[in-house]
Amino acid sequence: MNIVVLVKQVPDSGAERSLAGDGNTVDRTGGTNVINEMDEYAIEEALRLKDETGGQVTLLTVGPDHALESVRKALSMGPDAAVHVSDEAIAGSDALGTAKVLAAALGTLEYDLILSGAESTDGGVQVMPHMLAELLDIAALTGARKLTADGDGFLVERQTEDGYEVVRASGKAIVSVWDTINTPRYPSLKGIMAAKRKPVTAVTLAELGVPAGEVGAAGAATTVLSAEPRPVRGAGQRVEDTGDGGEKLVEYLAAEKFV
Repeated sequence: MNIVVLVKQVPDSGAERSLAGDGNTVDRTGGTNVINEMDEYAIEEALRLKDETGGQVTLLTVGPDHALESVRKALSMGPDAAVHVSDEAIAGSDALGTAKVLAAALGTLEYDLILSGAESTDGGVQVMPHMLAELLDIAALTGARKLTADGDGFLVERQTEDGYEVVRASGKAIVSVWDTINTPRYPSLKGIMAAKRKPVTAVTLAELGVPAGEVGAAGAATTVLSAEPRPVRGAGQRVEDTGDGGEKLVEYLAAEKFV
């Protein structure tokens, strides 16, 4: 089975994040960029399926040159190769523009299954699998907590707020996964050394046949009108217990509509 895993480099959610000079996009030039956490679970699931069925796992990412750092780290987990789409014209793309680029890149690859994280920590819109399924005319099985290769298709337990749904798709599919699906492996020293020798194919928009005017900020179908920094957290209300602390606490909770 040939599996493609979508990988995204994102700003570390545990570090201070800021907007770029335009005030409307995330600053990605700092040294705190990492693999999107959910994508690590997708990589682990791809490797598990490869162990069961054979085949190859290929990573696919869209991003600037420094995204290659995260690709190499992802390769150290065990995938066989990677494709890195890098082009200055892509900067500022919205989800639809990114989907167009990914779909064009996927059109050059042989795959039976596409895996991705359920969401990215810098966007969290959860639309990419659906957009790619539409552009590629394949099934989308999203929010998986369990994935099984099932004959000529795939069986998924789809996580919901009330439990899970069991859904199946025949033929090629894209599956997004939650962090409940597995526990990603830690790269070994052998894996880290091997990742340096694994092939990473660099691709541009021109090579994919994607017009530059259809992506980037200029080609975006959505626009950020404004962005404001998070307000400074104010001081809390202190309740002094002079014998009636419990009553004061209940009054405060009631005023704030907690009770």
